[in-house]
Amino acid sequence: MNHRLVVSSALASILALGLVSQAAAQAKPKDKCYGVAKAGQNDCANLAGTHTCAGQAKVDKDAGEWRYVAAGTCKQLGGMTAEEAKAAATK
Repeated sequence: MNHRLVVSSALASILALGLVSQAAAQAKPKDKCYGVAKAGQNDCANLAGTHTCAGQAKVDKDAGEWRYVAAGTCKQLGGMTAEEAKAAATK
């Protein structure tokens, strides 16, 4: 009986560590980055309002399409904030 308890405890510990690492990975802050999504790989609706779903971008790097990226990396990827994308769309 003691052996079964040890095995159960070890299994529960392994499962708990897996859940903790998943939660930590999901908790990383992200930013919306406009102009970096490839065709069909946007995360949601575009600025123009021509679609409201993910995966509907028609062309690569459309300034109105966005993806979530790790916080602070948007500029490095050549992207824009929402305000910058709106300004670019009005030009």
